[in-house]
Amino acid sequence: MPVEHYENFPVASWLLPKRLRKPVEAIYRFARSADDIADEGDAPAATRLEQLAAYHAKLDRIERGEPSHHPVFVPLAAAIRDYAIPISPFRDLLSAFAQDVEKTRYANFGEIMDYCRRSANPVGRLMLHLYGDRDPRHLAYSDAICSSLQLINFLQDIAVDYRKDRIYLPQDELAMHHVSETQIARGDTHGLWHMMMHKQIERARKLLQAGAPLGRHLKGRIGLELRVTILGGETILRKLHADPGCVFHKRPVLTKKDWIVMLGRGIF
Repeated sequence: MPVEHYENFPVASWLLPKRLRKPVEAIYRFARSADDIADEGDAPAATRLEQLAAYHAKLDRIERGEPSHHPVFVPLAAAIRDYAIPISPFRDLLSAFAQDVEKTRYANFGEIMDYCRRSANPVGRLMLHLYGDRDPRHLAYSDAICSSLQLINFLQDIAVDYRKDRIYLPQDELAMHHVSETQIARGDTHGLWHMMMHKQIERARKLLQAGAPLGRHLKGRIGLELRVTILGGETILRKLHADPGCVFHKRPVLTKKDWIVMLGRGIF
């Protein structure tokens, strides 16, 4: 399973301290495989929920100190044991993935942020735990960054998600801007589409900026990894702002040139 496949979450890149790469990759593989259960293939909803319930049961076994032979859970159990990682963030992730199976529309931004609290924020908290950082202020910064990155991914994937019959835009705000599902289905950017998108972009940007001080508080490679991650979010937001309709014809991504610029800015 290629690590590059899971772009929402920080992964075990060369920027991370070598000692953290294995536990981070174990966390990634858990999250990626569970997300794939919710998202990939043609299995019916009931089957997906059963498989996610089986993941919950495997977490329970780890919590009880019982051995696991599952290829995803063997390294995860070792990471949890070696770093005394709490189980609750993993359960939160599974809760969000199960919600993806059952819920396809979000009435308001509060519902979306509740999803982000479980789908993205646990990853940042797990990273801080591995780093040995328990500062409540840093946890709050991390939550802001992770929620913002999740929102940015939602904006990148509007067309992709709609093909899966999912819309991660607040229904009340779509209505306020007179943007219908039919318009999204057509990839139609007329009317107030740009205004609606700019509202989403600006909110995600403010949230990212609110958490950005964490990139300077964390020292060494993990701080550099985080700064580059934040810069990646900012870069995607700039591309979305420049062309709010690009989500329908050319999903905005980070290019090699972007990575070079981001790394230089992250270092200096």
